[in-house]
Formats: sequence, structure tokens, C-alpha cells
Amino acid sequence: MKKKLTFRKIGSVWLFVIPALIPLIVFWIYPILRSIYISFTDWDYMSPTYQFVFLDNFKALFKDQQFYDALWNTVVFTLGTLIPTIVLGLLLALLLQKSFKGSGLIKFILFSPWITPTVAVSIVWTWIYEPNNGIANAILKFFGLPGLQWIKSSQTAMLAVIVVTVWKSLGYAMIFYLSALEKVPKELYEASGMDGAKSWQRFRDVTIPCISPTTFFLMIITMVNSLQAYDQIQILTQGGPSGSTRTLLYMYYQLGFEEFNMGQATAVAIVLILITVLLSVVQFTGSKKWVHY
Repeated sequence: MKKKLTFRKIGSVWLFVIPALIPLIVFWIYPILRSIYISFTDWDYMSPTYQFVFLDNFKALFKDQQFYDALWNTVVFTLGTLIPTIVLGLLLALLLQKSFKGSGLIKFILFSPWITPTVAVSIVWTWIYEPNNGIANAILKFFGLPGLQWIKSSQTAMLAVIVVTVWKSLGYAMIFYLSALEKVPKELYEASGMDGAKSWQRFRDVTIPCISPTTFFLMIITMVNSLQAYDQIQILTQGGPSGSTRTLLYMYYQLGFEEFNMGQATAVAIVLILITVLLSVVQFTGSKKWVHY
């Protein structure tokens, strides 16, 4: 009787687990395993036959200067979006923490870029960045500053893409921080006030530790989104000018779907996955020292 009950329990568990496992296997695990397999071949994306080249794709990749340039661009883009999104998102949340007339509308306006398709946002920003008639240069000239070439120059293209990405992500970070700030116990502020702590000290000793889980979550999400960024790069710069905005993911796209070198393209994808996993492990390990649950 006990064995029958055990089997029934196991069967009930699998009944609920299998529907969730099927899409996970089909759309995540299998594509990753398939990509690893393809990375050891010379498949050109169209031919029905191909040969195993084992580690040749990885060897060629690590000898290619374009790979290191794309890797550096990925690091710059990730840090350039991560830090401003976290800092400015928290600043906006602090400013809008107390409700006032029109605060709900302001929050909606700031959050709306996040729910707007990236392609649509990027198309609008191409007009904003237009050197001759764009709003960006009009604002600079209003303050007496020289206009920039923005996405048309290799010196400013990465900055332009980062600005778009941060602008789109700010509202998302702000909403999470607003929720986290509401959950900070008021008693802690009162206790620190009785101890003579000033506003900055209360923010440092009470607010930051209490919202650290939210900060950690946003760091992970923002980092992953930055590593996976494609739409804004495709619309704004197509990886240029002169490869200045070519990230690892965009390099994967170019190798696979423009040069039809799917073997080397999947090798880039594997490297990108390993980088993502490594950064996640580092963040999870480091979070144990500063995240307070």
C-alpha cells in the first residue's frame, strides 16, 4: 500500500513537471547542445553536409582580432548600461518615493519606454541622433556645445547605443526600487535618527542594505539584457562604424547570417554563454557578502 502511494505521489509530481520540462528541453537545452555540436563543424548554414573540424573554429576565433574587439565592446557596453541603470533607477525611485500630484503619470511616462518595442524605440532615436536636424544636437547647440556625429562616428556610436539602452531600462529599475523602498521598515529609520544619524548616514546604513536584494536582482537582469542586446545595435549602427559597436552577439549574427559561417558563429555563441555563466557565478558568490536577506 505504501509503495502504491509513493508511486502515485511520484506520478503526480511528474504530471506537473513534464509540461514545464518539455518547452525547456525543446527551446533551451536542445538548442544549446545543438549549438555545441555545430561549433565543431564547418557547416555553412545551407549545405546538407558538413565536416567535423573539432577545435578549429575556436582556434581561428581566438586568433581573430575582431573577436577581441567585439569582446571589449561587449564589456564596455555591459558596464556602460549596468552602472547608470542601477544608479539612476535608484535616484528616480528616491525622488518619486513620496506620492504627489502627478507622480503616477510621471512614473508611467518613465516606465513606458520599457514596454515599448526596442525596434520602435531605436527608429525614433535614429531621428534624434540625426547630425543636422536631430533633437540631440539641437539641445547641445542650445547650451552652446558643439554638435556630435552620434551613430555616424566610431568615437560616439557606442555612447549613443548605451544612452538608448539606459533610457529604455531606467523605468524598469525605478519600479523595482520603488517597491523595495516601500518595504524598508520605518522603525530602522527612527532608530538611526535617535542615534543621531544624518540623512546620508541613514541612506548608507539602512536603505542600501535593505534594498540590496533588489540591487542584486537588477544587476543580474541588466547584465543579461546587455549581453543579449541586438535590436538597438541592428537598427542604430549595424555594428559600425568600423566595428565600434560590434558586440559578441552581433558578431555571432554577422558570422552566421551574413557570412554563413555557422560553425564559427556558434563558437562565438558558446563563448558568450560561458561568459554569462561566469559573470552570474561571480555575482552570486559576491552577493553572499553584501546582500542582506
